[in-house]
Amino acid sequence: MLDYRILGPLEVVGEHGPLPLGGPKQRATLAILLLGSNRVVPVERLADDLYAGAAPVTAVTQVQRQVSDLRKVLGTAAIETRAPGYALRTSGDQLDLRRFERGTDEGARALAGGEPEIAAERLREALGLWRGPPLADLAYETFAQAAVRRLEELRLAALELRLDADLACGRHAELVGELAELAELHALRERFRKQLMLALYRAGRQPDALVVYRRTRQTLSDELGIEPTRELQALERAILAQDPSLELAQAPVASEAVRAVLVHPHDEEGMDALLTVAAPLARFPGRELILVRSVASASELGGAVSALNARRASLAVAARVAAFTSADTAADAVRLATMYDVELVLLNAPAPPERISEELGTVLERSPADVALLTGRLESAGGDVYVPFGGGEHDWAALELGARLAAAASCRLRLVGTTADPSRNRPDASRLLADASLAIQRLARVESEPVLVEPNEDALVAAVEDGSIVVVGISPRWRREGIGTAPEALVRSARLPTLLVHRGPRPGALAPRESSTRFTWSIEDQEQ
Repeated sequence: MLDYRILGPLEVVGEHGPLPLGGPKQRATLAILLLGSNRVVPVERLADDLYAGAAPVTAVTQVQRQVSDLRKVLGTAAIETRAPGYALRTSGDQLDLRRFERGTDEGARALAGGEPEIAAERLREALGLWRGPPLADLAYETFAQAAVRRLEELRLAALELRLDADLACGRHAELVGELAELAELHALRERFRKQLMLALYRAGRQPDALVVYRRTRQTLSDELGIEPTRELQALERAILAQDPSLELAQAPVASEAVRAVLVHPHDEEGMDALLTVAAPLARFPGRELILVRSVASASELGGAVSALNARRASLAVAARVAAFTSADTAADAVRLATMYDVELVLLNAPAPPERISEELGTVLERSPADVALLTGRLESAGGDVYVPFGGGEHDWAALELGARLAAAASCRLRLVGTTADPSRNRPDASRLLADASLAIQRLARVESEPVLVEPNEDALVAAVEDGSIVVVGISPRWRREGIGTAPEALVRSARLPTLLVHRGPRPGALAPRESSTRFTWSIEDQEQ
């Protein structure tokens, strides 16, 4: 049985050692298929990823050749041809990422069940599968960058769990050095700072623990203009009071992370429209808003922060705010989405985005979280939510977001598909919509209603006109073709505000809690 390895340089190991994988394009093809293992990867997506969105006219032929060459190395049965592309089949133990995920899950369950020694052992075994930076030999490739960041994020999350387990085992004194190094390397990752404070306090170093908190607060203020989380503030108060709950026997194990919706408008005027979408999402348990504004000069910072704080005061949800100067707003949006447990990045469009700008393309390419772009004005979050649905990966992300908006507004979710097209021997979309409806009912308890329309843009625009908002996935070929025919028609009509959604590798809004330690998650996975 072949052993596929991506937690380090790409490798495939057979009975007699590593297999020869050929040149960069062949290795990249295998990596793309492994990142989507056991799923069909469309040929057009393979071509886009292999050529960074600038695929030549021979791209499909090139993809076919790379797959053919891989089959000669891996075996003809390793890669299935399934419309509209290819699927690389792996069993549970063939991919090191799956072994890592399984070990992390076992460790997390053991820790939650009060078995820290077992948890620490399982998590060490899982972390031992890492041979260096993930896909180290392909990290420069455009397609790999978001995946690499997500994989590194999973490694850090597993490391945090292992440290929690070691703290629960009473190893606080021996952890201080490791935690101090991690806190310096990842200065904006508050969990390491929290663990370091707790280890120092238990080791009898209360003043040092308080110094760590003050430095953390200063770093967050200097870098982002933001206060520490309520959890970290509560730990400082407990250390000051020498609260007995901090002692080893009574200390709780790792708390659940709070997922965030990052609201980053293109301009100040767009903040209110985005908050109409974001505030209802943050009312769900374990959620918060992160409201940020980037400004051109330091003289604008005071006014921007004051405006953000005024908005935060008017919201009945947990929220943090920050303002900063920026010469690259796209990079800053990605940076914030990566550092915090952001499940959705909300942006507004300064103009109808039929074509993806370079700035927006950077966010879509690099964000670990789903990205939603709001076009048009949204005055209130009421009325039916429409989701045109074709079953693509970005359509599933749109469905997840649309379901949450419908649940927050207590309204109907309407799934839009096309009627039968006899000229192309294509049945109607009712089966596809039924599958989506069953999945969303199971996970979100949201009622949905199918809407079948003629397969043209005018019919789609007319079908959604009595709703409050349309949530639609962008085209998987957005690099070459823009947002897609249906989204373009909706944006051009300007009848309703539209959210254009792009899926990121991080688990989205409807993902179960345990999915935070998994590389990918989507609603359709839960139905398999």
